[in-house]
Amino acid sequence: MPELPEVEVVRRGLAQWVIGREIAAAEVLHPRAIRRHVPGADEFTARLKGRTVLSAERRGKYLWLPLSGAEEALLAHLGMSGQLLVVDQDSPLEKHLRVRLRFEDGGPDLRFVDQRTFGHVMLTALVGGVPEPISHIAPDPFEAAFDEAEFTRRLRAKHTEVKRALLDQSLISGVGNIYADEALWIARLHWSRPTQTLTTRKVAELLAAVRAVMGAALQQGGTSFDSLYVNVNGESGYFDRSLEAYGRRDLPCSRCGTPIRREAFMNRSSYFCPRCQRRSH
Repeated sequence: MPELPEVEVVRRGLAQWVIGREIAAAEVLHPRAIRRHVPGADEFTARLKGRTVLSAERRGKYLWLPLSGAEEALLAHLGMSGQLLVVDQDSPLEKHLRVRLRFEDGGPDLRFVDQRTFGHVMLTALVGGVPEPISHIAPDPFEAAFDEAEFTRRLRAKHTEVKRALLDQSLISGVGNIYADEALWIARLHWSRPTQTLTTRKVAELLAAVRAVMGAALQQGGTSFDSLYVNVNGESGYFDRSLEAYGRRDLPCSRCGTPIRREAFMNRSSYFCPRCQRRSH
């Protein structure tokens, strides 16, 4: 699933291509794509017509486009395979096209393509500039609203495994399985380390690692393991070539040469170096 860097790459593309453009028509080609927009497809398309895209915003793994005329936005979550593509309006329709926006200027469409249909888009009210359905999600570590002291306090009070805490979007948003493993490798922390045992200094190191790895991934267009994650132009990121732990089972740790190990974690996997990231007892 796309994490913060991948979603931010898409947001930057949307900012370049759709801000200031008036929506001429919206078309829903698969109802599952708007399943969280309770009033349905007809109301969805009618409310989008004639609205102008004011900006492109993101919090964690969510994207939204604030619209003219009311405190509302088009909110999107990419799920496992969702793609927001800017495509010439005369281009053939994609096999898995779910929602299509056309614009009054006759320029490129904005198309939501989603093979596995786990993603969704919806129109929703804004509360303090944030879509109401995601108002409970914590700021991500690149936002001005992110409070390091509060994050440290809440993390140490959780009494859980450090990786589980990193994936808690009510504590810190945007971190998923890939970048949690990478940040823990940088900070030399085992994924099962109890959060209450972390010092303030160690939490600061971990947060710096989170920012460093996601910042590096962002510069390389994110992480793509297959053709399902792409930016708005359909291009894949290539940070997967720079991964130090995730997906590197049995390959040597670049710091000490010990083979990277994989362990089951929450129906997923955790990758770590058993020498650099020793399990606490």
